[in-house]
Amino acid sequence: MRISQGRRVFSLNYLFASFFGAALIAGAFAYSNYRFSEYKFIDFEKLVFYTKKDIFIPKSDRYTVVLFSSNMQDFETIRPKLKQESPILAIDIFQQKRGLEGDVLFINSGMNTILKVIQTFNVYELPTAFAIKKFKNNQYKQDSLIEVVE
Repeated sequence: MRISQGRRVFSLNYLFASFFGAALIAGAFAYSNYRFSEYKFIDFEKLVFYTKKDIFIPKSDRYTVVLFSSNMQDFETIRPKLKQESPILAIDIFQQKRGLEGDVLFINSGMNTILKVIQTFNVYELPTAFAIKKFKNNQYKQDSLIEVVE
C-alpha cells in the first residue's frame, strides 16, 4: 500500500503566505493613515472667515497662512522673516480688521473658528506660518511644516 504525497490544506507555506499578505495590507493601511494625519486640512466652506467687509472666498491655489496676534507684535515686523512663495493669509488672533494690503489678505473670524484652526494645526506659539494648497473645491491641504516665525 502506497501513501500519497498530497498537500495538506494548512501547510506551513500557506500559513506564512497568508500572514505575510495580511501584514503587507496592514502596513499599507497604517502608512496611508500616517500620511494623511501628518498634514491637516482646512475647509473654507465649513470655517467662515471674513475680510474687512466680505466673507473670504479663496481664489488662489496656494496660500501662506500666518497666525499672529497684533496685540503682541505688528505684522510688518513678521513679514520680512517669511518664506513667501504665494499670497499671504494673515489670521489675527486679536481680530483687528485690516483687509487687503498688497499681497497680504488679513482675515478674521469668531473665536470658536480661530480656536478650531489652532487646534487642527496644533499651534502652540505665535507667530506661526505654513503653506496650504488647494485639494478640492474650497478644501485646502497643509503643504509645509508649521514653523514658528522668530
